[in-house]
Amino acid sequence: MLLRRFGQVAALLALLLVEVQVIALGLIMLLLSFGLGMVFLYSPQVQLVRRVAELNRRLVGRWTGVHIESPYLPKPPPPVPQADGMYRSDRTLYKTPRIPAWNNRWKWLVSDPATWRDMIWLVLEPLAKLALLPVFVVLPGRGLRVYALWSDLLLSPTAASRLASQVSHLKRTRNLAADSQAAEMRRIERDLHDGTQARLVAIGMTLGAVEQLVDDDPAAAKALLSKARDASSETLTELRRVIRGIHPPVLAERGLADAVRALAMDSPLQVTVDVDLPHRPEAPVEAAVYFAVSELLSNAARHGDAHAATVDLSTNGPHLRVTVTDDGMGGADPAKGSGLSGIERRLAAFDGVLALNSPPGGPTTVTMELPRVLPDHWAGSLPRLPRWKAAIVVLLWATAWCPTFPQGIVAGIFKLFGIEEKTWFLALYLPDPWQWPVILGMISLGLCMHILAIWIPSTHNRDLWFARATPTKPWC
Repeated sequence: MLLRRFGQVAALLALLLVEVQVIALGLIMLLLSFGLGMVFLYSPQVQLVRRVAELNRRLVGRWTGVHIESPYLPKPPPPVPQADGMYRSDRTLYKTPRIPAWNNRWKWLVSDPATWRDMIWLVLEPLAKLALLPVFVVLPGRGLRVYALWSDLLLSPTAASRLASQVSHLKRTRNLAADSQAAEMRRIERDLHDGTQARLVAIGMTLGAVEQLVDDDPAAAKALLSKARDASSETLTELRRVIRGIHPPVLAERGLADAVRALAMDSPLQVTVDVDLPHRPEAPVEAAVYFAVSELLSNAARHGDAHAATVDLSTNGPHLRVTVTDDGMGGADPAKGSGLSGIERRLAAFDGVLALNSPPGGPTTVTMELPRVLPDHWAGSLPRLPRWKAAIVVLLWATAWCPTFPQGIVAGIFKLFGIEEKTWFLALYLPDPWQWPVILGMISLGLCMHILAIWIPSTHNRDLWFARATPTKPWC
């Protein structure tokens, strides 16, 4: 163990040779970029520094267990052409996206705080290693731990970078959800236009013909009325099909499991449904999973030439996992317009992921996982308070009542109304000038103990606390 620690320290010190060269080269490229206007050197300089920083994060995580997340802001999206086909960058229009993309990349690298923190870390890195050299020699394990804390100080994400990443993720998710919603609206409009609207127009024309024939040819008018009645029945069936496509009644009334079983019964395939879902997800999640399964079964029947399929609904701790397998010819690809890209857009609204395994010749297996979509039940898988913290919380709740009520509020009432009975109220045995300060101090102490009893579990694991705590049981 000790030899391995010394080997890790030796590798860390040997990395200084590379870091010194990167520092020299990086400073020269940075000077040329901003001093002489050779801005095309800035991007490779940043990438070079980031590679060294990422190597340091990996080594520190592997050797010390201190995991340092990547702090960089998300890359900017590719430029989108305007209606006239031109690409805009600030106030300038370009025919190709090359220059706007380069400008966006430049702004991204310059404005990312992690870029400059990496450079500061790299410049200070040799000094930090030399300062820790005695500790590395005497206590290599402790030295590596201190070095990991130093690296975490400058290389870990800041609150701003985490917030920016979350905002970027939310924007991406919002755009995907909006695209999915727009596609769904277009589908509904197309179904109404091509099906229901055409049938209603035909019924209107038939009734117009009936008006002309009702006096001259009653038999023909009756025949047309019969056709109109059949057409109205078909229109009603079409409308019900559209309604089921928007939100099936069985899904709202009986839940995801029974809705998927109903899909299996209506499918032309021989579908087996396995359900291990002790708790029902929320309605938007059920709708996303239902339509995803419906799309997959439809693809298997129309494009995969399948005869049988299996749908498995299960929970993986806090996550909902759905697996659809068919015996079709395989070769499914989201880029071929098979509907898989639409499913991915649906799942993205819930941070869901889709994994596809579809070799040529089959079978095709699609696995979808939606994280933490069982908000009332996934708290059991979250880490609980350590015993010493739980003991402190129990002690606080067990004793906080004493300074708050008997020694504080009740004693204050006795003092306010001039009741002579002192009983065991501490403040009333003190000299008169000290009584009110002690009473107020007791109330403040009790309130602080109550707040601390709530604050400890809430800061230990916010997800667990928000899932379990209630106004009547804030200590969960």
